Amino acid sequence: MPGYTTVQKTIYRMEEKKLVRRTRKVGNFHIFTFTVSREAAERRLIADLLAMFGGRSRPVLAHLIGAGNLTLEDVEYAEQTLKEVREGKKV
Repeated sequence: MPGYTTVQKTIYRMEEKKLVRRTRKVGNFHIFTFTVSREAAERRLIADLLAMFGGRSRPVLAHLIGAGNLTLEDVEYAEQTLKEVREGKKV
């Protein structure tokens, strides 16, 4: 388990990056709230990951397949999403 100061430092860094904000103070500690939705955070993280690979998704897919982290359900979901994108539906 990480120490108190490690967690505190992490939260303050998240606050600097505007990922969380202080909403109130209770006694000696602060209550924080997320300012970014989970979906927005996921999109940003994935975009940053793909940027590390020059925007190419194949190395990431190859790793997921090789590591056994890509399921048949994932592939079916990807196929359905690609179909919807081709048809002009918002994803």
